[in-house]
Amino acid sequence: MKERSYSLIDTHTHLFDKVFIDDLPQVIERAKAIGVSHVFMPNIDSTTIKAMLSVCDMYKGYCSPMIGLHPTSVNENYESELSLVAQYLASANSFVAIGEIGIDLYWDKTYQKEQQIAFVRQVELALKYNLPIVIHCRKAFNLVYDTLKLYKSTTLSGIFHSFTGEREDIDKMLEFGNFFLGINGIVTFKKSSLPEVLPSIPIERIVLETDSPYLSPVPNRGKRNETANLKYVQAKVADIYHLSLEQVAEITTKNALSLFGGRRRTL
Repeated sequence: MKERSYSLIDTHTHLFDKVFIDDLPQVIERAKAIGVSHVFMPNIDSTTIKAMLSVCDMYKGYCSPMIGLHPTSVNENYESELSLVAQYLASANSFVAIGEIGIDLYWDKTYQKEQQIAFVRQVELALKYNLPIVIHCRKAFNLVYDTLKLYKSTTLSGIFHSFTGEREDIDKMLEFGNFFLGINGIVTFKKSSLPEVLPSIPIERIVLETDSPYLSPVPNRGKRNETANLKYVQAKVADIYHLSLEQVAEITTKNALSLFGGRRRTL
């Protein structure tokens, strides 16, 4: 196999998902074959921690875990879930970020108040442990923005995961100088506004991600996504910014490492 002259980083992938149980080694090899040198994996809730850490143990130096409570997993038991997150952080660990966290009002608004509380609590944990956050935000940007404004004078850093191209939100996102925008397969979708919007965003403020097994890019849209599909995101971003594949890899990898580098133990 010819070695790539560049390396890519998938800043957001769920390789611990059960859909990868039967062929995870092959999924990892395909990722390495297209130049992915490292992947970062956000947690969902208490039901996914064991599987996530197991994958990270199997692929030490390649997979790094985050810890957090996903907003769609916030329910009447959110206090116990947050307590578990805090317990893991208080023990010896290899977590590189708090994620994915945030507010999601797309599917259900029943626990909106609890989602907001959980978001703030986890932001506070990020500051306590000097970790970046990875934000999941859907139909709730103003709420997320109003929360983050309270921490503008702090060292808080992170990623706005899965940026979809809302022009009205760009300036507000870029106000937070320690944050990056996560770009994934959505950029390849026919109806996506990202190709028109991204040129107004410095490439030094974006990172690449897959969100696998979700959001598979064209030409594999509708199929299970995996980290190897990051090459399609890379290619589209290169086209949009009029850069080479190598330049996109170099810049976005540097961005990712500047964010997660403080807690990398084996990279």
